[in-house]
Amino acid sequence: MSKSLFNEFEDTSSKAWKQKIQFDLKGADYNDTLIWKNNEGIHVKPFYHADEFDNLPEVSLSNATEWKICQYINVVNGKDSNLTAIDAINRGAESIIFNIKKSAVALEDLFQNIDINSIPIHIKSDSIPKAFLNKFSFLSENNTKQNLTFIHTDIIGNLAKTGNWYNNIKDDFEEFRLTVKATNQLSIDTEIYQNAGSTITQQLAYGMAHANEYLNYLEDNLNGEAKTSLQITFNVSVGSNYFFEIAKLRALRSLWASLASEYNVNTDCNIIASPSKRNKTIYDYNVNMLRTTTECMSAIIGGANTICNLPYDAIYHNQNEFGDRISRNQLLVLKHESYFDRVNNPADGAYYIESLTHQLSEKALELFKNLEANGGFLKQLKEGTIQRKIKESSEKEQLDFDTENLVLLGTNKYPNPADKMKNDLEISPFLTIKKRKTLIEPIIRKRLSENLEINRLNKE
Repeated sequence: MSKSLFNEFEDTSSKAWKQKIQFDLKGADYNDTLIWKNNEGIHVKPFYHADEFDNLPEVSLSNATEWKICQYINVVNGKDSNLTAIDAINRGAESIIFNIKKSAVALEDLFQNIDINSIPIHIKSDSIPKAFLNKFSFLSENNTKQNLTFIHTDIIGNLAKTGNWYNNIKDDFEEFRLTVKATNQLSIDTEIYQNAGSTITQQLAYGMAHANEYLNYLEDNLNGEAKTSLQITFNVSVGSNYFFEIAKLRALRSLWASLASEYNVNTDCNIIASPSKRNKTIYDYNVNMLRTTTECMSAIIGGANTICNLPYDAIYHNQNEFGDRISRNQLLVLKHESYFDRVNNPADGAYYIESLTHQLSEKALELFKNLEANGGFLKQLKEGTIQRKIKESSEKEQLDFDTENLVLLGTNKYPNPADKMKNDLEISPFLTIKKRKTLIEPIIRKRLSENLEINRLNKE
């Protein structure tokens, strides 16, 4: 055809669409009937149109064809965890997170027979990994692609989570400096904000303010080459608000690029995404697989580099082979059977997602600027302002759950009264408070269904 088929049709403006919708509503109010208002302060419209954008959004930098299936492994014994990792790799894992419980674990045992030139390895620890830095040369000598091995050190994240520094502020920042110098890596853990009940806007703003504290400190400790090659990783939890979570990760990349450019550091970042624990339940626990599947889909479409799925039974069972296999297979199905690795930047050009991305970015930037104008993230954390704001958001979300405005099927809606769980709890799925002296009030992570589940357990 010499003439495009679409040239035969006139363009329809968003104004014309709205007029048609209002006519079909037959007197019902457009805003009350079709506008969805949420806790982010964003009003979701029934449709989005190209003429609402002054300029069409630029192509994003994320590559959805390159995301990695990751296996999370709690490490107590290096040799045992090494065998678990090798088995996971043979069954489809493309990346490994070692969460090391004891710093005495030998990296030689942990990395035995693992090709660290092709399998990205992430090392997390409940303490500053000083012992690992002395052994980092082991990785350097055996890894021709140094950037495939990551040591995650987040002293501010530990302060927010526990209320204390590992040692003290001076020593912690010195250890942090040495870690960044040895690895040329920077890690920011934002999962605590999501799992504590903060809004998406807060998650983004606090994540940027959190990172800004490090960039301020490192400003005089990194030279030009180290800045431009610095590898930045954000650890993110993904909730069940499907399109908003896609937009959250896209906004995170955009905000980081803006912040990093001010410091002349690497504007690209690595995102490791995992499903949230906040909406997971012990009753009707198989529904957790549906929740984690859609959350992983959001992470992939949003542009996460690495997806580490949460086993359906992670909140009440010790880590086990069956739960790990099912969670890994969910990702294998998404990648190899649902073809979620075939298209780069799949959310680009979707007017709804582009609009959400822009609005979340703007709101997060405004909150970030407010934080910085009032002394920065650490100051606000020490004064308890961050904790108070998160509590307010958490309580509002909890009220939505308690009144069934926020539904978790099988728990606060359509529960199965025959479902019994009292004898199936290997670990406690509930928040426990250990009385101890802290410098600041810690940010508390809590699941929405905890109170309801405790009442049900007491009646079994």
